[in-house]
Amino acid sequence: MHTVKDYSKSGQTAPSVIPSFDTLPDSAFIRESQLVQSPKRPDSPAPLPFSAPTLWRKVKAGTFPKPVKLSDRVTAWKVGDVRAWIARHCSMQQAGS
Repeated sequence: MHTVKDYSKSGQTAPSVIPSFDTLPDSAFIRESQLVQSPKRPDSPAPLPFSAPTLWRKVKAGTFPKPVKLSDRVTAWKVGDVRAWIARHCSMQQAGS
């Protein structure tokens, strides 16, 4: 039987089990909380320099890849799609400067 340690009672913090964006394969999925900066986790690195509401505005406007609905309550993006968007965005910024 698999047990889960309850860190809330021990005063310890849970170890980070989420791999770095850079080490994930392109076929992996990444959730919103791992993509964007959050005021709740200011020390947590995120590959995108904007907030969750901005992410959803970009999705709605068609300027950011659409997420995949993995279940009723789980939505995620393919890492490869996000990397391709970042590469296009960076190349457009460099071409404009």
